[in-house]
Amino acid sequence: MPERFLQALCTDLPGDEDPAATRLRLKARFPAGAVRRMTQLGLLVGATLGELLTEQDDTLVYASQFGEGRALESFLDSFPTPSPTLFQTSIQPSGVQQGLIGRQQAIRELFPLCGSHSLVAEALLTAFTAPAPRVLFCGGDERGTYLVPHGAASDRTFAFACALTHTRSAQSLARLSLAPGGAPGELTLHAWAELLHQRRPFDGPVSADWRLQLEWL
Repeated sequence: MPERFLQALCTDLPGDEDPAATRLRLKARFPAGAVRRMTQLGLLVGATLGELLTEQDDTLVYASQFGEGRALESFLDSFPTPSPTLFQTSIQPSGVQQGLIGRQQAIRELFPLCGSHSLVAEALLTAFTAPAPRVLFCGGDERGTYLVPHGAASDRTFAFACALTHTRSAQSLARLSLAPGGAPGELTLHAWAELLHQRRPFDGPVSADWRLQLEWL
């Protein structure tokens, strides 16, 4: 049964916070020129990841079910006089790339995952099989507006970032293990973020094929 140890963790679950409020709250963490065009998700993921002291040899796994959905909604709302600034925001790179570019931060390799119903399971499997000594797993979503009832946007804003290693140390926060043999149901990305934020243990299916055990130390 493969296992990894959680060495560092940062979460931000503001729920229904407006993008303008997020920008005001987090703008001091990024270069002034970058903040104006960053998406809400880019600000949140970039801020949480920035707390983990990313290093050049790290592998990074990024997961988002809906990506920059709110940014696209905001641009479409600006019609019939489309906003050039909102257009630029809506076509930005992914949330994690915005954070890395804003800090001019290099990493070893990046695995972006988006939109899957087994997103958490796929992201954890990617993190577990990466050969790097330390793998960073981060992600989140922006709260949408009119796309939410259509299942095309998240109903909550959230972000998380954690560092996983092969070996346990005095700084280890939790132990994670994956085993074949899931069951109907899955662990959503938001539910995963809540587990980390509240530091709750978990022992159950994350997809139809995999079971996760999360034990806090």
